[in-house]
Amino acid sequence: MEDIILVLRKNKSFMVYCILALVLVLISILAPFIAPHDPLKADMANSLKGSSDIFLIGTDQLGRDLFSRILYGALNSLKMTFILVIIVFIVGTTLGTLAGYFGGIVDVIIMRFCDVFLAFPGIIFAIAIAGVLGPSSINTIIALAVVNWAKYARVSRGLAMSIRKKDYIKAAKMGGARQYQIILKYVLPNIIPSLIVMAAMDIGSMLLEISSLSFLGLGAQPPTPEWGYMINEGRAYIQTAPWLMIYPGIAMFITVTVFNLLGEGIRDILDPNEEY
Repeated sequence: MEDIILVLRKNKSFMVYCILALVLVLISILAPFIAPHDPLKADMANSLKGSSDIFLIGTDQLGRDLFSRILYGALNSLKMTFILVIIVFIVGTTLGTLAGYFGGIVDVIIMRFCDVFLAFPGIIFAIAIAGVLGPSSINTIIALAVVNWAKYARVSRGLAMSIRKKDYIKAAKMGGARQYQIILKYVLPNIIPSLIVMAAMDIGSMLLEISSLSFLGLGAQPPTPEWGYMINEGRAYIQTAPWLMIYPGIAMFITVTVFNLLGEGIRDILDPNEEY
């Protein structure tokens, strides 16, 4: 705990990014308590109303409070993003570590799969997968996980290949340690910090990818509030009710910027000499 406090004191900008990211996460978690209105309740009598005392930043085409929908959109967007990052982190790190540590046929098989998934433009491949699976939040996560795990596997494989040649790995083998013990005790602890940096820097980009698929109608389905789909809904009213696009866009911009800065701060602390 003292080490964490010392790091935060030495890196005040990182501490600010942590606070901002924590505020965003807390706002999303507390959305059901903060939101002044039901985000799903339609009221056509208040359709496309501007900001007022009742509706802080106006209403959408169905009379739903936009501020409440943005808060719930934060909950849905961040939840999907964190689930996606965790999945690709675990899958990519596990497969890459196995490929790099064992080598041989294991390495060949896993890396050929990586080559296949890295051969296509990521977002285009994700759109194709999501289109086949059908539009839903779960299918969006699956599609983007299939696309993004390979880069984590590549990085972890390279790290595992260099670590397996270290003297302490040879000493552990001579001492009778089992393979899984070596991986868990020596290999993964040396790989994970670099991959944590990578995952932290990917939060913003993966949020944008999720929102992009939702914008195209392949992600969260109505009436679920989700920033990408909210922006898509607002396109038809850009001249009469521009706030339908502006405010979800601002929320997304702020969130992506904060997590990108947080990722860079984590990189500077954990792996200052590494470039991604």
